[in-house]
Amino acid sequence: MLSSMTRRHAIPVRVATSSRRGATSCSLRLFSATALDDQGAVMMIEGEEDIPQEGEWAGCSRRFQAPIRISVRGSDILTEPLFNKGTAFKRGERDRLRFRGMLPPRIMNMALQKERFLQQLRSEESAIKKNTLLEDLHDRNETLYHRVLVDHLEEMAPLIYTPTVGQACREFAQRYRRPRGMYFTEEDRGSMAAMVYNWPHKDVHVIVVTDGSRILGLGDLAANGMGIPIGKLSLYCAAGGIAPHRVLPVVIDVGTDNEELLNDKFYLGVQKRRLQGRAYYEVIDEFMQAVRYRWPNVLVQFEDFSSDKAQKLLNKYRKEHLCFNDDIQGTGATTLAGLLSALRAKGDDVTALGDQRILIAGAGSAGIGVAQVLKQAMMEQGRSEAEAKKCFFVVDHNGLLGTERLPELSPEQAEFVRPQDGGMSLMEVMQKYKPTMLLGMTAVGGLFKEDLIKEMASHCERPVIFPLSNPTTSAECTAEQAFEWTDGRCIFASGSPFDPVELDDGRVFYPSQCNNMYVFPGVGLGVTVVGAKIVTDKMLYLAAEALANYVPPEDLAAGRIFPHINNIRHVSHRIAVAVAEEAIREGQATKAAGIENLPEYIASKMYYPQYVPLVEKREVTI
Repeated sequence: MLSSMTRRHAIPVRVATSSRRGATSCSLRLFSATALDDQGAVMMIEGEEDIPQEGEWAGCSRRFQAPIRISVRGSDILTEPLFNKGTAFKRGERDRLRFRGMLPPRIMNMALQKERFLQQLRSEESAIKKNTLLEDLHDRNETLYHRVLVDHLEEMAPLIYTPTVGQACREFAQRYRRPRGMYFTEEDRGSMAAMVYNWPHKDVHVIVVTDGSRILGLGDLAANGMGIPIGKLSLYCAAGGIAPHRVLPVVIDVGTDNEELLNDKFYLGVQKRRLQGRAYYEVIDEFMQAVRYRWPNVLVQFEDFSSDKAQKLLNKYRKEHLCFNDDIQGTGATTLAGLLSALRAKGDDVTALGDQRILIAGAGSAGIGVAQVLKQAMMEQGRSEAEAKKCFFVVDHNGLLGTERLPELSPEQAEFVRPQDGGMSLMEVMQKYKPTMLLGMTAVGGLFKEDLIKEMASHCERPVIFPLSNPTTSAECTAEQAFEWTDGRCIFASGSPFDPVELDDGRVFYPSQCNNMYVFPGVGLGVTVVGAKIVTDKMLYLAAEALANYVPPEDLAAGRIFPHINNIRHVSHRIAVAVAEEAIREGQATKAAGIENLPEYIASKMYYPQYVPLVEKREVTI
């Protein structure tokens, strides 16, 4: 099934509109084809188009657009969000599709629909109410929903994802309106291969799946965690150009250990204790086999699995399935990009990463995943594994990871134990080893106290401070605290957004957001377009490098170490090209034959939300 959106103009370009002399009902608009110059930048292929200013085509292009053939008919189209255009259906479509008279007579265009929706959205003060309005639009008209995201992502991203998605997940059962995504449980064992055919779309490219065991910093929310895959996939569509009919949000509901949910009469998930051991892994394994059976080339993104499961699942499937774990690899790649940019902001070469002393608070899947990605990056830059490991100081609630704790640590944690000083506190490590970079992935709000940050600032001219835990309430420190305690000298990035900070002396600082949405949409686009077999460490390293290199010097000088979010589709394209090129070099690409210009080919595959003509699919027999 195809959607009512086209992938034409994959990287949108704002075009000029001017009045044509003597015309009263048209304007002259330049348009551009999807093309890139030799440096990979958008190149406009100019043309002219008369854009009506009156009548039902006001503000709409009348250039040729191939129609979409749909099997639904009549008023059913108005309840199908992939095809519904609401009041933007033209008279010819209302006749042709057999629902004339079912809509108000005034015909609007997408620009007016968007303006009306934004006016309604901005009249609300509550973020969660804005989230609800966006999801209602998502359920009515996916084309308009994704256009709002594409055109206003800086404003919308915090509403559909962190920090608002945390509250949306907590209140998921109370706010549930209509089905979106799929749920798999232990009771479905033996039926999953058939169940996946209940999903109506035959060409799924990306699945985001969670078991709800560690939703952001909120813990076990089980089936209520469906808000995470939905939010992530909205970003895949808006930021990465994956078409909405090619994504699938999934919850694997194996129960919950959350007492509140076990006793909540309105909770919609399985009200039993969580599966453990072999029974748990058998459910996951059947799910992985089932989705790969129906969609052999699908990318599966693991999201918000508990630390004791996340790394094991990644290790099991990463060499045989196209999959990756966003909390481990996505966070690692995004953090790496931020640290490379931070080195550039300090005037150092990016190869100086191996010269840093990196203190990581948090030894869970995220903290260790970041350490692994940073270690791999150092080795890519020419350091030995032993040299790279010496850069890390990983601290959990029991102190610095040391050799005396090896029996209780996972193999991944054991890579980063120190031969001495095991059990040291954050402050003791700071005082003795004088780290140059401080990363927080503990979900313990306020963990980085004033004395810790000031101690770091006393020995480091430009301390790099990344409190990465989500949502905002779980951040290890705020942007205001970091800038105030370092007298504005720190290089700061956080997992959730913070407002600009003005110090008493009038200086203003703009915090960067180290958000995985800078990486995973581009990675997903790159591997799916060329049909990569697996996601490799080198692909993630190159994704981070492409992201870091996108930040211009003037932004670095202003303290911004990530690109502006409004450029995220261009960033995703750049990352997708880097990932796809590496897949081809490694011999992992199965769909690369015949591609002459990879950047242009990827750009042509990026979905862009705009209305296209619809026609009813009919079989004519004689």
